Amino acid sequence: MIEVWAPRAERVRLRRPGRADLELARRADGDGWWEGDAVLADGDEYGFVLGDGDDLRPDPRSRRQPRGVHDASAHHDPAAFAWTDRHWTGRQLAGGLIYELHIGTFTPEGTLDSAIGRLGHLADLGVTHIELLPVNAFNGTHNWGYDGVLWYAVQETYGGPAAYQRFVDAAHAAGLAVIQDVVYNHLGPSGNYLPGFGPYLRDGVETTWGSSLDLDQRAVRDHIVGNALMWLRDYHVDGLRLDAVHALHESQDSPVHILREIAQAVDALSAHLGRPLSLIAESDLNDPVMILPREAGGHGLAAQWSDDWHHAVHVALTGETDGYYADFADLGALPKVWTGGFFHDGTWSSFRGRDHGAPIPADVPTSRLVTFAQDHDQIGNRAAGDRLSATLSADRLAVAAVLTLTTPGTPMLFMGEEWGASTPWQFFTSHPEPELAAATANGRKAEFAAMGWDESLVPDPNDPATFARSKLDWDEASEGHHARLLALYRDLARLRRERPELTDPAFGSGGAASAEAIGGRVYELDRGAARVLVNLSAVPWEAPLGGAVVWLATTDPQRHGGALLVAPDSAVIVGPA
Repeated sequence: MIEVWAPRAERVRLRRPGRADLELARRADGDGWWEGDAVLADGDEYGFVLGDGDDLRPDPRSRRQPRGVHDASAHHDPAAFAWTDRHWTGRQLAGGLIYELHIGTFTPEGTLDSAIGRLGHLADLGVTHIELLPVNAFNGTHNWGYDGVLWYAVQETYGGPAAYQRFVDAAHAAGLAVIQDVVYNHLGPSGNYLPGFGPYLRDGVETTWGSSLDLDQRAVRDHIVGNALMWLRDYHVDGLRLDAVHALHESQDSPVHILREIAQAVDALSAHLGRPLSLIAESDLNDPVMILPREAGGHGLAAQWSDDWHHAVHVALTGETDGYYADFADLGALPKVWTGGFFHDGTWSSFRGRDHGAPIPADVPTSRLVTFAQDHDQIGNRAAGDRLSATLSADRLAVAAVLTLTTPGTPMLFMGEEWGASTPWQFFTSHPEPELAAATANGRKAEFAAMGWDESLVPDPNDPATFARSKLDWDEASEGHHARLLALYRDLARLRRERPELTDPAFGSGGAASAEAIGGRVYELDRGAARVLVNLSAVPWEAPLGGAVVWLATTDPQRHGGALLVAPDSAVIVGPA
């Protein structure tokens, strides 16, 4: 049986190569669904013709687009894949280490199959969860993935749905869980034919990136919930990262928030499958409702990203205080996010021009905040797409590693961070339409010029060289200071696994303090019985040692009586003997 939701169409036909069109019948229930008696074999191409026209439209729930989002869909049977992960029991997020990667730039080939060859590197590093940037079908050959228009299809240039299954199966064999980044707040600018089928978009409500979805339509909500379950059920994915949930708009009288509805469905599937399934929100709201249990009035998500933690660490390491970094110049910013999670927890946000956020209750586990010193947004949305490695010394990159891997949250790395990759990660697109390519390039230059950046630093997103520059150079990982940094990340990940203090889930399990010093600041950040001593000043710092011993140092610490002499631009982790 073929079916499609198309309440705006007066007529719907199924079109297949070499066959007469099949007229679909409108269901009698009046909900806008059309159906017809047809059977598709794996690989069969098809599409829909709406009204009395002759233009083929892809299936809104297409699983495969062999020739792109403007062409016919192809039937894909997920049950045809021979999985080998029947003994996989999943991984809980608490105690984990996430690694964010973009399939197109992770390897020279930029495919799911080539990424399989690097899974051993991630397992050796100590990664537990791989987070893939969106892989849903978009127009063109490469972009970040957030311009997707067919959410159920895996981008063909990455290898399509069969390659995706091979990747997840191989990840599980390596002991790695997979988190898929999904975008439910908007659709891309090219290839979006959904409005021709039905009222998918919310009139008069825009996000920063495009028209908002109409979440008051039951069929649209089902489209979203069904997509979430598809990744977890049919592709054996272990979790979803939900993009920009603050841009999900629904009526205030909606009986159930869409995030709660997704979480309820995912929790039911998790119980059925017998393995943990994690939902992680990207939220700009600083509202603990995201991560509070549903029994406590929350949405019941496993975690949310913490931009406040990133901003506090970025300012501490770089001294950069422009734009939204201004508030985080506060001496107490890093200690506050270390002990309480949010910096803006009802406090004044100068960037927003208002009070922002709410406190996280003390009994919420620290693992529900995903914390990072670098991620795709915070690198790629800089004018030149420059990583911390472009401006920080090798010693400061080592301090960044210590802060990231001793965090009270769930740490996340961005691909290449573990060896201080020298390659940038820039904003890139491959819009075939010249007018869209020009509008994107000009808009990006204007945006950065308005913020005071030199627009000559902004690369053309549609230039293939921008994409090529953003690919990782794996050869450098085994060379010089890159290899030394990689060894440090491995040691830190091992220490985090071995020492229970470093995965203690309680906020406030230790204090945190900072002080001004000559040429910078020093921080003492506690993790229960462990302490992280960070010297970002220009002079040695004498820190009390007590009965503690050194577990790990980015430079060799010197004892000075009952104290440690911590060198400039270094960090030391100490704990009980």
